[in-house]
This record gives sequence, C-alpha cells and structure tokens, in this order.
Amino acid sequence: MAEGNLDFAERILELVHRAEALKRHAQQNRLHIDGELKVLFHNIQEVEGLFQRNLTPWQKVRLARHPLRPHPQYFCRMIFSDFLELHGDRRFGDDWAVGGGFAMLEDHPVMVIFTRKGHNLEQYLQNHFGCPEPEGYRKALRLMKLAEKARCPIVTLVDTPGAYPGISGGERHIGEAIAVNLREMFRLTVPVVCVITGEGGSGGALGLAVGNRVLMLANAYYSVITPEGCAAILWRDENRTADAAAALKLTADDLLKLGVIDEIVPEPLGGAHCNPGAAAAILKNALVEALKPLWRKSSSRLKEDRYSRFRKMGVFQK
Repeated sequence: MAEGNLDFAERILELVHRAEALKRHAQQNRLHIDGELKVLFHNIQEVEGLFQRNLTPWQKVRLARHPLRPHPQYFCRMIFSDFLELHGDRRFGDDWAVGGGFAMLEDHPVMVIFTRKGHNLEQYLQNHFGCPEPEGYRKALRLMKLAEKARCPIVTLVDTPGAYPGISGGERHIGEAIAVNLREMFRLTVPVVCVITGEGGSGGALGLAVGNRVLMLANAYYSVITPEGCAAILWRDENRTADAAAALKLTADDLLKLGVIDEIVPEPLGGAHCNPGAAAAILKNALVEALKPLWRKSSSRLKEDRYSRFRKMGVFQK
C-alpha cells in the first residue's frame, strides 16, 4: 500500500524533470509550444496536489523516516551562516545527539539548536539514532540561557523519535531534564521558533519545542508515541501500525487543525529528500517570516504569548 504511493512520487518527479527538459529544448530551438507546455505543467501541479492529499498518515511517517531525508544539521548548514557550535552541559558531558551554537539568519544573530542523527552506522550509534540523553537537554537549555543573555532569538530544529530510553538516561534523570526544559522555555524572554523537520516523538521532541511559533514540515510527524509503540500497547499487534498512525492524528494537517502547530512548511514534490536544497530554501523563508512579528514584541509579551499558546490546547470538561 504505502510502497506503491511513495514509488508514484518518484514517477511524478521524473515526469517533472522531463517536462522541464522539454521546455528547455523548446526554448533553444524556438518551438512555439508555450500553450501546450502551460497545460502540461498545470496538469502536473494537479497530480502533485492529488498525491500529497492522498498520502495516509503512515505513509507520511515513512517519508519522515526516509534514509535520505535531510536532517536538522543539514538545514542548519544550508539556512544559517557563520555557525559557531558550542559544546557540553557543564555538568556531565557533551551529547552529540543535540548540537547548537550562535549563527546568522540573514542579517540577524540567532541561537540555533538541533537534534543530530548521523549519516552512517557509526554516527547513528554515537547519537543513539537521534535520541538525546539528559546532558543533551541540559546543553540545549544552557545555550538557550546564553541566547537570552545575548538578547538573540532561538531557533530549534527537531527530528527525534524520542529521548534515549537506555539505563544511562534513567540514571542521570532524563525525565527531570525534560521537565526543567519545559519549565524554563516558558520563561525565556527572547523569541523562540521551533520546527519539526522529521520525527517528533513524545516528550523527547517537546523538550526542545516550547516556542512562540511551532512550524512543521509537510511530511513530518509529531506525536505522543510512535505508531509502532501505540500498536503494541493498544492491540499488541505490529500489523496495526497504519491504524495507530491514523488514530494518533500525528500529521501536520491534523496538528494544524488542533492548534498544536502554527504553520505547515511545504516540501518539494515527493518529500524533502527529493530536493534537499529546495526544502532548505523554503524552510529559510518560513523562519524569516515567523520571526518578523516576534522581533517587535516585549519580553513580557513573548512569555505571555508562549504560555497562553500552550494553555489553550485541548478540550477541558468539568
């Protein structure tokens, strides 16, 4: 089911490339087929929209996990300039699953913090497949406090299936580290913009995503638990992951309706992995636009807006 639709995206992308090649050929040879090309590209756009609308939640989860999908450190490199990485939590060590430092977004200094998965098996093992340990969250909070002193905005790029569930995380109090991040991010007096770029798993993602604005790439997912975990708990059946993904309302469209996120950042045809450069350019524009109204807000207003944004989520019944 999922495989067929995702393969169809590759065929649409190939059709786009052929149409662009035909357009260049017509221009070079002065062929008068502008009308036919206009109709062709219009039909391709309709097929693109139909493809995106018909993706199931489970198919979007698979796209978010695509091995070639650009990770946050790629977006950091493509979107920001003059990046200076800072290391360590000043308590235990340096968790490579979380990176961050000062950088420039166009002409403005920002603090960018991102999760890191890796590009090969060795890096995946070193970074626990993008699952931060307690010192990763404490490092992130240290950098946020540093950004607050420097009076520059904070941008977080999140792609993690969740916090590291190993023994070492429990020994060093992973739950406390995430809880402190949640509390302290609400108290920050500078603008905070958070982006879910791929996987957004449980408190491990939320511990880096308490922002004035929360953006989400179109094929990312953001959920209290993975579909596999949900299927194992509710049905004890690994074959129910697609049902779990649908029930969790974890897609960008669902979360925008629920008010969990503020904006969906579109991706190139087939997903961000098909054109990482274009995906980075789209995300950069979205970040610039998201920060514009936040520059003018006072520290107290930023804190108040961030707090009220999260307090109004959900439905409360007496």
